[in-house]
Amino acid sequence: MNLKERNKKAYEQIKNAKKILLTTHGKPDGDAVSSVCTMMLLLTDLNKYFVTYCSDPAPEPLHFLPFTEKIETDINKVDFASFDLIVPVDCGSLSRTNLSVQIKNRNTNQYVVEFDHHPKVDDYADLEIRDPLAASSTEVLYGFFRDNDLKINKQVANCILTGILTDTGNFLYPSTTDKTINIASEMLLCGAKYPLITEETWRNKSIGAMKLWGKAIGALEINKKYNLAFTVIKYKDILESACNNAEMEGISGFLSNLYGINGLLLIRETADGTLKGSLRTTHPDIDISKLANRLGGGGHKKASGFVLHLGIAHGESGWRVS
Repeated sequence: MNLKERNKKAYEQIKNAKKILLTTHGKPDGDAVSSVCTMMLLLTDLNKYFVTYCSDPAPEPLHFLPFTEKIETDINKVDFASFDLIVPVDCGSLSRTNLSVQIKNRNTNQYVVEFDHHPKVDDYADLEIRDPLAASSTEVLYGFFRDNDLKINKQVANCILTGILTDTGNFLYPSTTDKTINIASEMLLCGAKYPLITEETWRNKSIGAMKLWGKAIGALEINKKYNLAFTVIKYKDILESACNNAEMEGISGFLSNLYGINGLLLIRETADGTLKGSLRTTHPDIDISKLANRLGGGGHKKASGFVLHLGIAHGESGWRVS
């Protein structure tokens, strides 16, 4: 089936379902929250029974989007076996749903429709609506709406545009295409509020967050052998800044604007000492996901990530993991 046929089949599954579980990845970003909000608007319009689960709540700056208060974060309150349709959006991989065990061991009458713009990692969905060339998962959902002649009202347009803006860094990242710009323009014509979205998702940094960004910039180094810029954010600095996850969104993309480099690596230390790496490149000939894959992660050619369960220290020779 081509993408349009899959979109139509997905809509039939939604219309025929009695109980629907929506989910997205933990620590949801703008695209993840916008995607589930888009689907919640559709299911509400269709008068469908649904529950939306995410292991973490939507960041406060995204509370302007509809139904964010309906996102359930307690898995014990989700009766997984009662749903006949499960719809993961923007998850990237099965593990990021935080429902790996439930989905792998689902009943035969439970159907999974996955909407995503990340390259395929796991083969778990019965029906995939995937477009790795799309700038965001809301761009994928835009295609789903259009292929099924579904109305895009002001609220849906706001959600779709928010996902696009947050996943492209306001059109700064290489993932932005002519199609992305055209969809964004159409969303404005449908009533999306660009000033509101940028105010809540971009101009939302506290002084502590700005200082933390400054530390990341000040610590930038370049590996001359590979012409790779890199920097590290220690967990103690995050604590001192009182910076939340939403305020850290976009820092990798911003740093990747450094002129003349092949790519950028941002390593962020978490509370338990785990290292989260973000890789970015604007170089037309470099696929940064290959490095992420070697480190046990994955993602897009121009934006990828990984997790390392290693310690980090800084000595005379620079940063060292162990």
